[in-house]
Amino acid sequence: MTDLLAEQDAARLALRCLDLTNLNDDCDEDAIRALAERAVTRYGSVAALCVWPRFARLAREIAAPDVKIATVVVFPTGEATDEEAMEETRDALFEGADEIDMVIPWRELMEGRDASVRSRVERVKRAAGDAPVKAILETGVLESAAMMRRAADAAIEGGADFLKTSTGKVPVNATLSAAEILLTAISQADRPLGFKAAGGIRTTAEAWAYLEMADRIMGEGWASPQTFRFGASGLLDSLIATLNGAAPVTAAEGY
Repeated sequence: MTDLLAEQDAARLALRCLDLTNLNDDCDEDAIRALAERAVTRYGSVAALCVWPRFARLAREIAAPDVKIATVVVFPTGEATDEEAMEETRDALFEGADEIDMVIPWRELMEGRDASVRSRVERVKRAAGDAPVKAILETGVLESAAMMRRAADAAIEGGADFLKTSTGKVPVNATLSAAEILLTAISQADRPLGFKAAGGIRTTAEAWAYLEMADRIMGEGWASPQTFRFGASGLLDSLIATLNGAAPVTAAEGY
């Protein structure tokens, strides 16, 4: 019973920290309406809906007031000029987005041009104003732990509010090893930042492992919707099943 209660506590926290996501290529308005309906549960609301920029206005109109709207910039490739990234950011905020998830120019980082990452984050943060900016590092394609740390440090120096692992659009997405690198960088930063694990997290047990790592590195109780997010679609089903006392559910993940 103690283990079940602990798992349910983790599920309750994970639900509150969830960016319920639909970034599928075939997403349409009906899918956004369905996403918004799922965002409010008997156990509370998710942190945010994460949608394509073209659906930000609709999502803001139909989402519960306490659910943020997150959208993506230069997604999923990160290939754009700084000016294009800034324009996308301003347009997304105009359409109703509350939070910006931006892809860093990770290919340039792999070529040794770390300053490009700092510049991109600085420019997007400037365009975003007070809106939180989550820098997507695409850790699954970076070649080493050292490169992941370089990406994290450059994004921090650029002013990112969150470090996010992945787009969910590459073969390797969120991993605990990448999370440890990013959380360690956050713990050593000279200002507060948040962390977002995205892509491939489907079960309460998997989410719990990330929350336990955050407790270990950042301190017990650090993780909250203000500091920690999961980017997922199918995870919600498993969290609800856990909170209902049912057997864990592994849902098909669209993101």
